[in-house]
Amino acid sequence: MTIIQNSTNISLPINQVYEFLNDLNNHEQLMPENIYNWTSTKDEAKFTIKNMAKLSLKITQRIENKEIVCVPVDEAPFEITLRWQVEETTEGHTKAIFLIEAQLNMMMKMMASGPLQKLVDHQVARLREVLG
Repeated sequence: MTIIQNSTNISLPINQVYEFLNDLNNHEQLMPENIYNWTSTKDEAKFTIKNMAKLSLKITQRIENKEIVCVPVDEAPFEITLRWQVEETTEGHTKAIFLIEAQLNMMMKMMASGPLQKLVDHQVARLREVLG
């Protein structure tokens, strides 16, 4: 299992950060420019990655003010889980952690780990920008 992650600190209470992440409609704001054809509901998002593939994600688990877990709706080229975790650092401040867990063979790891790390880094940076 390959785990790719990054985190950021946000000057908002944990419930506000969780509520933002809990709605996949908000995740479009976190995506890089190579994502288009975005459609979403609170629980599902569909989009296209430029020159790559179409993806559909759905939230499969919610633990209030702790964690949101997304997995692909359709079969993906490899098993993958996207996991947002939030934890209160001090009152009114929240640490948000974004993890991608992927079942990658050695070849896929060489090809995919760089782009996946870029995606994680981008989404974490955008979350900090959007939520301040």
